[in-house]
Amino acid sequence: MRLLLISDTHLPKRAKKLPEQLLAGLPHADVVIHAGDWVDTATLDLLESRSRRLIGVYGNNDGPELRARLPEVAYADLDGLRFGVIHETGPAQGREARCAARFPDLDVLVFGHSHIPWDTTAPGGLRLLNPGSPTDRRSRPHCTYLTAVVADGALTDVTLHRLPQR
Repeated sequence: MRLLLISDTHLPKRAKKLPEQLLAGLPHADVVIHAGDWVDTATLDLLESRSRRLIGVYGNNDGPELRARLPEVAYADLDGLRFGVIHETGPAQGREARCAARFPDLDVLVFGHSHIPWDTTAPGGLRLLNPGSPTDRRSRPHCTYLTAVVADGALTDVTLHRLPQR
């Protein structure tokens, strides 16, 4: 099962549209995960129409229309792995312990908010992934997103994709 993970698209404020490289990856993904801060409903509509399966949550910059369509936290079993998706997890310091305590039944937690890519494993085994942002790099050198593979109950081939500077 191929995954494409994104967050913090902030359209149309941070960019006019999603990068072509990311859009080209949609047909190859079995599941697309968006960890919030869409900002516009058009991006949700686009990803719903182009994704085989979309798992998404709302973020702190998402208004009432997006909050009516998306949960604050989403859960999914993907080929035997228990995933959770949330926008905000608080400060980087102590994140692993805090998330492991809040989500003791998960294998993988995908989050956003910081626009900073993150890939760590908490004591006890919870994998935390932040794909960064494909449209707003903030203090990072590149805009980013993640891809990964779930097979036989394991997460493999987690790859951070750096997008060309606009």
